[in-house]
Amino acid sequence: MRIMAVDHGERRIGLAVSDETGTIANPLTVITHTARLMDAAQVAGLAQEKQVGLIVVGQSFGEDGKPNLSGRRAGRFAEALQSQTDTPVMLWDESFSTRVARRARIAMGGARRRRAGHQDDLAAAVILQTYLDAHPSGC
Repeated sequence: MRIMAVDHGERRIGLAVSDETGTIANPLTVITHTARLMDAAQVAGLAQEKQVGLIVVGQSFGEDGKPNLSGRRAGRFAEALQSQTDTPVMLWDESFSTRVARRARIAMGGARRRRAGHQDDLAAAVILQTYLDAHPSGC
């Protein structure tokens, strides 16, 4: 089963998708935020196009273990996304995904200028890979 991950941000939404076996995460694309329902419809359309069986939305938490402001926004986005698709949508802890994506981009090498861009799709891939590693059966 193919799985999609969403790194929801204020300005951009990073997307990643797994291979058909649900073992390897690959960055897919970055969507520029417009409005929650429009963004959700666009993600739902891509999920249908890629024939995914599950959508995982990254959610961040504060030191108290509760969703922080961006985590609550991700939760509201997940609700909007679920209203746009029959594909199951779930929240997944995205702690440090952007930081890990930044380190991965540095490890891949290349000029500093080329790696200075947004890592939203890589962050989505990190979120997805942590989910896949925690759920080897894809559930």
